[in-house]
Amino acid sequence: MIDDLEAAGGKTRRLFAFNAGFWRGARLRRILALAGWDLRLGLPGRGDRVAIWGASPTAWRGRAVAGRTGAGLVTVEDAFLRSVLPGRARSHVARRGPIGLLIDPMGLHFDPARPSLIESLIVQGRTAGLEPRACEAIARLRSADLSKYNAHRPELSAPDPGYVLVIDQTSGDASLMGVGRDRFLAMLDAARREHPGRPVVVRSHPETIHGLRLGHLVRADLRPGEMLCDQEISPWRLLENAHAVYAVSSQLGYEAVLAGHKPRLFGQPFYAGWGLTQDEYPLSPGRRSPSTVETLFAASHLLAPVWYDPCRDRLCDFETALDQIEAEARAFRQDRDGHLAYGMRLWKRPAIARGFGDGAGVRFAAKPSGDVTLAWAGKAAPVPGAIRVEDGFLRSRGLGAALTPPLSLVADDLGIYYDPARESRLERLIASGPPAGGNARAGRLIAAIRATGLSKYNLSGGYHPAPTERRRILVPGQVEDDASIRLGAGKERTNLDLLARVRQENPDAHLIFKPHPDVEAGLRPGAVVAMPLADEVAVAADPIALLPHVDEVWTITSTLGFEALLRGVPVTTLGAPFYPGWGLTHDLGPIPARRVARPDLAALVHACLIAYPRYRDPVTGLPCPVEVAVDRLRAGISPRPPALRLLAKLQGAFAGQAWIWRR
Repeated sequence: MIDDLEAAGGKTRRLFAFNAGFWRGARLRRILALAGWDLRLGLPGRGDRVAIWGASPTAWRGRAVAGRTGAGLVTVEDAFLRSVLPGRARSHVARRGPIGLLIDPMGLHFDPARPSLIESLIVQGRTAGLEPRACEAIARLRSADLSKYNAHRPELSAPDPGYVLVIDQTSGDASLMGVGRDRFLAMLDAARREHPGRPVVVRSHPETIHGLRLGHLVRADLRPGEMLCDQEISPWRLLENAHAVYAVSSQLGYEAVLAGHKPRLFGQPFYAGWGLTQDEYPLSPGRRSPSTVETLFAASHLLAPVWYDPCRDRLCDFETALDQIEAEARAFRQDRDGHLAYGMRLWKRPAIARGFGDGAGVRFAAKPSGDVTLAWAGKAAPVPGAIRVEDGFLRSRGLGAALTPPLSLVADDLGIYYDPARESRLERLIASGPPAGGNARAGRLIAAIRATGLSKYNLSGGYHPAPTERRRILVPGQVEDDASIRLGAGKERTNLDLLARVRQENPDAHLIFKPHPDVEAGLRPGAVVAMPLADEVAVAADPIALLPHVDEVWTITSTLGFEALLRGVPVTTLGAPFYPGWGLTHDLGPIPARRVARPDLAALVHACLIAYPRYRDPVTGLPCPVEVAVDRLRAGISPRPPALRLLAKLQGAFAGQAWIWRR
């Protein structure tokens, strides 16, 4: 496709379609347009192209028109990382469409009759130099548990190791090129004969599992001791426990190659013939020469597809598309069965309903019960089995206490990040370390945050440092009844206690006290007379604006300590927030003994800002990766419905009447 557009001088090419699916799929049309194809109705001329959807039942129309008019053909198919749910699923999530397309002006990747774009890229050597990137991308797919469709349930275990995995496909699947049930029965028989005594597991296609299309193999085809896997088990877990893998043309057979298997193939898919599979039906001699897994992946995932970023509405690389699908899959897997939520204030409920609504939706409970699955962390004590929800660390432009809805939320199934008394999901993520490429991604994120001056609340207000030759220490004030103080503070539990300790330990330093923004706005308790313990009180200043002008930060549990680490400012903690205890801070508080890992800053940031929170794009409403959230915050885009703006003004007018904002 790249060469085809280059030959056209980079101009948009006219593309005629005679399949209704091209006109029903808004995202499909958008990807084609961004890729330089002008989709049209009518009769093409000799310089035009006709689009057909793979080998679909309607493809004959496009072939017939192209044959009569002399127009060229372009085959279009879903890319190998498609979506959370199959397109046929009845769900608003399924209606989003694909994240990428294979737009092939040469052939069709599953039709062995002639070379396709993927095959040509390998033969022409276009993948040279991409092997390290491909290796990292494969590792990321596996660690994120991503496949073509991604509705599998992480909590389901694969059968015990040692089985022979036989992969079924849907009846009438175009990639089978006319192969029917007899071929699948022959494959099943070969698996039994070639691995006597080993259990056989037949894995149904995701569309069969979801009741959308029939497969070829059913329970009646199995012998005693054999298993039909018709549950939503992770394909990577199935491959990890498999002794051998049998497939016809399934993508799962290709993923078996990526997982280190040499699958036995009873078809001629695009990944056959490269020396990576055992081929029952070899291609013609000399058609394909031995290749590597990384070379094949570079062609199939990095070069051949056109990838789409739905939040930014632009084409992108594979890694950006993977970031997007990872965000969507994480949200769906946690929310698919719906939630009964408890402890959510009225003004927060619309944001909670949107943020956790990718599955069966969110209902709100007035009283705690055993059915509650989601609870605001500070109200979760009566529902200990619920997932705990809190604001994320890149939250919004504006204060939560001022009723600004969040761009990010955390959903912790173990504990909550500000409670050191029990392990949280965040602690486990920090201890386990980032996936392949995670440190580099976090490094880019740190650079973006530094360059744009982003923080949790992204407030306005500059700062002009007072002249001094002494060492400057920033002391961020906190909300004194905040849960992080109640649960994570050490001996010092008030702002005055904090200032007194910092002064005691640093008698010659220049102390700058920064009141907490919520306290400064009169919305939360914690106001103190900081002088004379402090040398300076930074009023109406963005806390981030102070960091370039200070030598250290001393805090009890403030998130500003984490934001200081992001900017290379040394931090001393007197309590036990989420970021000390890992070797990156000077710790004077009661740090949990379980924090024994020693991540670098990038690994800590990956856990805290990439892996732990969930982000929701305020423009498209989609789950999104952190990079999109950074773009939105940089542009000043933050959700704030008009009703909440009015309520926030009322709250400011009646700040002393706590009932207004605690409702």
